[in-house]
Amino acid sequence: MTEVVTMEYAELGRTGLRVSVAGLGCGGHSRLGISQDKGEDNAVRIVSTALDLGVNFIDTAEMYGTEIYVGRAIKDLPRDQVVISTKVAPVVDGAPLTAHAFKERVDGCLSRLGVDYVDILHVHGPHPDDYPHARDILLPAIHELRDAGKVRFPAVSEVFARDTGHRMLHSAIADGWDVVMVGFNILNQSARERVLRKTQELGVGTLAMFAVRRALSQPDELRRVCADLHAHGLIDGAVDLHDPLGFLTEDGVAESVTEAAYRFCRHERGIDVVLTGTGSIEHLEQNVRSILKPALPEEIVARLRQMFGRVDSVSGN
Repeated sequence: MTEVVTMEYAELGRTGLRVSVAGLGCGGHSRLGISQDKGEDNAVRIVSTALDLGVNFIDTAEMYGTEIYVGRAIKDLPRDQVVISTKVAPVVDGAPLTAHAFKERVDGCLSRLGVDYVDILHVHGPHPDDYPHARDILLPAIHELRDAGKVRFPAVSEVFARDTGHRMLHSAIADGWDVVMVGFNILNQSARERVLRKTQELGVGTLAMFAVRRALSQPDELRRVCADLHAHGLIDGAVDLHDPLGFLTEDGVAESVTEAAYRFCRHERGIDVVLTGTGSIEHLEQNVRSILKPALPEEIVARLRQMFGRVDSVSGN
């Protein structure tokens, strides 16, 4: 039986949308368990369980292959009870999409989701070099889709694993996007100054991805990443490289590094929604509970900021 939790909600920037602070991400490594061969019914159950937990923000994408499962899970719900975010890439098979082709692909998204409109439509992860095309050609196309009632708010998401310093988003924030998706976690907090400061000034809604990836869920990978950062002089020499984040679970601060990582992101000023993706109902419930826990103690947050404050070269993935 799904555990009862009390969801918290916030306004998504200037959109006025009331969204759960925990959002379900339908991509990542698991893609609702589809990439782990857990089956289509499990994928639908993951979405339905998230909704039962009070999650009303669902993020998917054309390239994830999960829009159809989101559609199955929400088909009997009043449309205004769920905020749907999806994405279409700006470049397909090496060629930039025309405005017409982009709009056709959005129609495909709507069909797979089984809805007449999506609340948020992202240009999905433009490379910094491709961003001018996204701004000059695809953003006006989204405006046309908005005028046709198919999209409510334009958005852009970054490819954090290849743009860990936020070059694209840093230049894009002021260009009229209502929502952005940014990578942020304990290991790479560079978005605080490069992205979040400006989104707060402009009222741009902000979705955080990569709160937890391999390095924050697998101790061996965390040791490897921290050893590399230490070798390059990017983290303090006093860090215990055998157990770099062991202090997060000492004295009852957090039950796990994963829990602490979600809490760190949830309570970062300027982040509206923390996305979590999984193919397991048990993990989904754990992750949502973690996001809803109180902020980490101030001294712990200060220590994490000091430890990783110079890092912008890793994503944690």
